Amino acid sequence: MCYNCLSSKILNMQFSKFAVLLILLGNVFILSAADNPFPSVTIKTLDGKAVNTGDYTSKGKVTIVSFWATWCTPCKRELDVINELYSEWVEKYDIQLLAITIDDARGLTKVPAMVQSKGWEFTVLADSKQELQQALNFQAIPQTFLLNDKGEIVYAHNGYNPGDEFELEKKIAELKTVGK
Repeated sequence: MCYNCLSSKILNMQFSKFAVLLILLGNVFILSAADNPFPSVTIKTLDGKAVNTGDYTSKGKVTIVSFWATWCTPCKRELDVINELYSEWVEKYDIQLLAITIDDARGLTKVPAMVQSKGWEFTVLADSKQELQQALNFQAIPQTFLLNDKGEIVYAHNGYNPGDEFELEKKIAELKTVGK
């Protein structure tokens, strides 16, 4: 057998092994993405009652979780726009939205009045110690997560630009189609 033929055969065998490894790794990433549970952390309601995020994410509903703060203009814009669509989304997709403020204790005093003045119809919770934020390992807000009906994170988005809500609705619709 010639040297070039032998080296070509060895190269093909190595490539085949590499291709199999890539396929296996790809399957692992797909499986791990499908099993990415939202952390179960104790946070507070706006009246100071301790609640666990698992109480909300284990209801068998698709859930939007949006992290925001009173000082974050893009956060408030995003939640205002989503609020305009929220009742339609609830009716159409049977979803829930958790708007979780990361305001500290001082900023938290402004939240109830802001929520009331804006007429936000969704659940607003507080992560003033940023324990949930740390568990999810993100820095910038707004930070939005979409959870499937099993409470697993299936989509995450950072920041807000007008029109992002349509991408979010598209992801919700895809989840509801898969669930049927």
